[in-house]
Amino acid sequence: MAFQRGRSSKRRTPSGESDSETLDQPRLLSPERLEKRARNVLLHQLARSAKSTAQLRKILEQREIPDEIAEKVIVRFTEVGLIDDAAYAETIVNSRRTYKGLAKSAIRRELTEKGISQGMAEEALSGITPEDDFESAKQLATKRYRQMAHLDKEVRTRRLAGYLQRKGYSSGSVFPAIKFAEEQYLIEG
Repeated sequence: MAFQRGRSSKRRTPSGESDSETLDQPRLLSPERLEKRARNVLLHQLARSAKSTAQLRKILEQREIPDEIAEKVIVRFTEVGLIDDAAYAETIVNSRRTYKGLAKSAIRRELTEKGISQGMAEEALSGITPEDDFESAKQLATKRYRQMAHLDKEVRTRRLAGYLQRKGYSSGSVFPAIKFAEEQYLIEG
């Protein structure tokens, strides 16, 4: 239930007595006001950054918007295109690949955490092949290898492996990518 706190000033009843009891009780908002509040909350959240339907539901729940009103507003926002989970998933996939260098598995995990359905996540990730993941791992390893070239080989390998695994790459990609980076460094060296 959504409530609005009463004012701090005392009200007088028709008989002239203080009505402090009603001030201590929160007053219920009308369904129209709750709907307007829900729309404002969603518009504010979407202006800040794109969000999934599940994230927006959780925000409305935290703001104490009843489920039936929240669902009505979310459906309307989806109809007019303000909420689009498929486009949101595509954006996440592209940005995480481009700017963070994450592997397909790490992006899948993030999409799941953000409330994107498994089918929609797989659709958004369908363009990433194992070869793409391996190429990305090689690029990251080569770039990071230069920064670690001064370290002992064992330390460098351990740190590179940890770095790539935190990005979501499997050990089947990690160690060949590190070997590739070593070879590139010796060629350029």
